[in-house]
Amino acid sequence: MTEENKVSKAQQKAVHKYVKANYDRLELTVPKGFKDQIKAAAAAAGESVNGYIKTAVERRMESD
Repeated sequence: MTEENKVSKAQQKAVHKYVKANYDRLELTVPKGFKDQIKAAAAAAGESVNGYIKTAVERRMESD
């Protein structure tokens, strides 16, 4: 990490506090190899894995 990219402990703590207050976390368990498929699909779509899964869940919820 370069000098200008370092994040202070105070910044890390502030980000953690914000995330904890504004987001819920889920643990997702998938069969071996499926994680790599999800990562590849997300990359191909130009999205993060989190964003890719969130979009997939939203679409499913809208259609049900």
